[in-house]
Amino acid sequence: MDIRIAPSILSADFANLEAELNSISDADLIHVDVMDGHFVPNMTLGLPIVKRLHEVSRVPLDVHLMIDHPENWAGEYAKHASSVTFHFEAASNPQEVISKIRQSGAKAAMSIKPETSFDSISGLVKDLDMLLVMTVEPGFGGQSLIESTISKVSQAVSFASDEQLELSIQVDGGVTAENIARLAAAGADTFVAGTAIFQASDRNAEINRLRSLAEKA
Repeated sequence: MDIRIAPSILSADFANLEAELNSISDADLIHVDVMDGHFVPNMTLGLPIVKRLHEVSRVPLDVHLMIDHPENWAGEYAKHASSVTFHFEAASNPQEVISKIRQSGAKAAMSIKPETSFDSISGLVKDLDMLLVMTVEPGFGGQSLIESTISKVSQAVSFASDEQLELSIQVDGGVTAENIARLAAAGADTFVAGTAIFQASDRNAEINRLRSLAEKA
């Protein structure tokens, strides 16, 4: 799998999103966190904003649904994204959500929180394009990576290899220049980074630095 860097606009200036997108034009994906204030204790943006971001972004959108009942909304978000991720913990019927995402033309991804074991979701992995291993508790940016989550990345990569699956492994939370090599060495190929990129004076330079560090690992 190619290494991909996906800046999280959770760390962007929401009043100037088009300008913020232009400042991260070297990204492989734009990670868009949709939070409902129920599944996680935070609220962000919704479908009208994602639709408009899709219209103005030169980089594909990677929409991360941190919402209850994702089966109600996943298909609509998938119309405006390259990939849509829903949470295993929020879905009453994960297969239904996967189908709705695919029917709308996007790649289907599923996320697991730090306390959710890989074994509990391994039966669904064959139906996914990407698995997102949360390396912090979802809901807020700026957190430090939970070291114990790295072993789940390795476990997912080994499983995909054994089953001969074309599965991308994404990590989200606390990704920095200091730890991205370890995450890449564990097998992750797609890296969500918010604070690390948006606090940089030259954001595209930081994106390219992160990508280079991961590729070397």
